[in-house]
Amino acid sequence: MILTKSEILSLLKSTPPLIEGYMDLTKQLQPAGFDLTLRSVHVFESGGTIDFDNTRRVIPQWKELPFRKDSSVFLDPGAYVVSFNEIVNIPLNLVAIAKPRSSLLRSGATVSTAVWDPGYRGRSKALLVVYNSHGLTLYKNARIVQLIFIKLTGEVLEGYAGVYQGET
Repeated sequence: MILTKSEILSLLKSTPPLIEGYMDLTKQLQPAGFDLTLRSVHVFESGGTIDFDNTRRVIPQWKELPFRKDSSVFLDPGAYVVSFNEIVNIPLNLVAIAKPRSSLLRSGATVSTAVWDPGYRGRSKALLVVYNSHGLTLYKNARIVQLIFIKLTGEVLEGYAGVYQGET
């Protein structure tokens, strides 16, 4: 089951709250999700390596793009890493998935994310891909994805314990 606005609101009041550091609850809380906002944009500066057991995993180097004086950043077509303002605290009975907001899609860009596992806590990163041949301008704090929370059929005994736990 996907959590509703009232269920999300209730979890925002729990300890720890489901989401910390949000900008405006009236704009970000949706009927069936919560909008995450743009904190930073990074470009890739090297390649990555992925294997089965992570012994050879190499995460690429990134360089943060500065926002202009008007708090915007122009992105040419390509792939970028974005960071969100909000910190999420996923309880052991939930999982979360993010989908791009429709305005982003209609502008010729999308965001791909991994699953937010039960027990994950941190400020997540995502992949932003600009397909529009004319590029895309994003403003700091723009709402770019809607996080959807799905209730599990039971509580897991051990939550996420990977290297991205507590990322900032």
